[in-house]
Amino acid sequence: MRYVFNPAPTVSLPVVGSPLRFPVHRIYCVGRNYEDHAKEMGFSGREPPFFFMKPADAVLEANAGETATLPYPSLTHNLHHEIELVVAIGKGGKNIRATDAQQHIFGYAVGLDMTRRDLQNEMKKQGRPWCIGKGFDASAPVGPITPTANAGNIADAEISLQVNGQQRQRSDTSKLIWNVAETIEHLSAAWELQPGDLIFTGTPEGVAAVVPGDTLSGAVAGLTPITVSIK
Repeated sequence: MRYVFNPAPTVSLPVVGSPLRFPVHRIYCVGRNYEDHAKEMGFSGREPPFFFMKPADAVLEANAGETATLPYPSLTHNLHHEIELVVAIGKGGKNIRATDAQQHIFGYAVGLDMTRRDLQNEMKKQGRPWCIGKGFDASAPVGPITPTANAGNIADAEISLQVNGQQRQRSDTSKLIWNVAETIEHLSAAWELQPGDLIFTGTPEGVAAVVPGDTLSGAVAGLTPITVSIK
């Protein structure tokens, strides 16, 4: 097959313990999925789940033992961090029941949903889509994917973020309003999930701004931590 120009390379992530890489198809994100963060953002904490998306090439690979560089994005003066558990889908499907969700999961990773908060808030005020606040270049730093068999008890794992060595976010995945299986059930009712999809499952309380020169260190117990420097 011939194209008018060379297609972009496939976005992919390393897999822990394997020479193979995980090709990324789509990025789905769950909004306000920890109760305290939902309240932090002005909501009751038990609304039905809702979703937004980032382009696959928003992925910024954050390799083990390395510091990934995230250029401070344009148009914003209020860049926020949101630490998240990321689910990597290995088997697609539509209308997946929560009881069957586990068989569709390839593995898990640590991710950051970086947000141009001022742009997002302005779009909200105007009743317009806020893709500009969420889907910009390098807005999805993600670490290596740990296969499910090696990920430990991901349903009850500490999740945390430090900025310049100071704790900013700290919670536990057991506090997800909609757990991973329930999220997959809801999400697959709206889209047919495909192998290679990533699901950002939501962030706990403590989101705040970062500036050039800051170093972010994110972790979920049992997974490879990530380090990202804002430039």
